[in-house]
Amino acid sequence: MGIGPGAGRWLKEAGPAGATRIRAKMARAVELATVLGNDRVDQALGLAATAGRFADDDLLSILGHLADSKPAGEVVRADEAHSVQNGTSGWQALGQ
Repeated sequence: MGIGPGAGRWLKEAGPAGATRIRAKMARAVELATVLGNDRVDQALGLAATAGRFADDDLLSILGHLADSKPAGEVVRADEAHSVQNGTSGWQALGQ
């Protein structure tokens, strides 16, 4: 739980969810936190707890996804400039 609140949440959720090898998984999380930093691993553990993901490679999978994802400010939002919709011009001929 020294990693952060996400680790604590993971531990609280793992037991009732029936997770196995909790000590080994937390030892791996501590190793990853040493290499990647507490903040990243804590965030991934919190997401894993929220999603109910307690399998052997779930933490690595979530860390990989977080590494590949863009920060929220860089995500393209759907609007008129970035739409993939055909538009409504096809409806103009309706009823004529």
